Amino acid sequence: MPIKIPANLPAYDVLTREGVMVMSEDVAGRQDIRPLRIGLLNLMPKKIQTENQFARLIGATPLQIELSLIRMSEHQTKNTAAEHMEEFYRPFSEVQASGEKFDGLIITGAPIEHLEFEDVTYWDELVQVMDWTQTHVHSTFGVCWGGMAMIYHFHRVKKHILDAKAFGCFRHKNLAPASPYLRGFSDDCVIPVSRWTEMRQDEIEAAGGLTTLLGSDEVGPCLVEDPGHRALYIFNHFEYDRDTLKQEYDRDIANGTPINVPINYYPDDDPSRPPLNRWRSHGHLLYGNWINEIYQSTPFDMAEIGS
Repeated sequence: MPIKIPANLPAYDVLTREGVMVMSEDVAGRQDIRPLRIGLLNLMPKKIQTENQFARLIGATPLQIELSLIRMSEHQTKNTAAEHMEEFYRPFSEVQASGEKFDGLIITGAPIEHLEFEDVTYWDELVQVMDWTQTHVHSTFGVCWGGMAMIYHFHRVKKHILDAKAFGCFRHKNLAPASPYLRGFSDDCVIPVSRWTEMRQDEIEAAGGLTTLLGSDEVGPCLVEDPGHRALYIFNHFEYDRDTLKQEYDRDIANGTPINVPINYYPDDDPSRPPLNRWRSHGHLLYGNWINEIYQSTPFDMAEIGS
């Protein structure tokens, strides 16, 4: 089964060209099936790029997925056309007022990790979102800053500023091979990392009720399960395209911002050579396993979600 998105959303053409099954809303409406409703709270500046990345991952399963794009109510993006935001996104305040529920919700990262959580302009509304997930979302996936925000809100685990940016592709250990979220995973895998902050394993363990599923000797914990809040937190980027780190590196070089060549990313660490995507298969595995776990456990009657 394909992912259901508007036919005029840019991701529709991108995924079609890549061979991902997509379905327009008109066609989906003629199928006698309940799709899984997945929301994407997109906090990233480049909205369309992020839409493509996550739609690609959650659209690769045998299940029909209905993707809903959500934004913060008052925050105005400067990097995506207002017409795109108006046509495809709904503010969280509208979603909340409607009373609708979701099988899954992804909360993306945001380039604001140098700020204290409470200093973020939309923090109060994001707190509302995180609390709302406990009654209106069956399973939530917090990514990078979004995952750090969730683990801080629910468990008061703090983020810590790094002396140097963790930037590159780092090998991570499979710490919980029996976890359904890691079904099919190798003993270790490579994951792109791009952040100025970290979470610390000893503080995650001290919080209680959390299990670290993937971790790195170099860049710390990566994927954390929080069953008490029906959530996963990932601090790194399985969703990244092959050239996402290159775009970040080239941007910083062009702006004169001090930046190291991303570690273990370019062949022979040579930025003149095209990078290789060595994480795609594990990214599809993780998000496919997440979707499968939702499918196995979410109520058929969506009114029962969160009860």
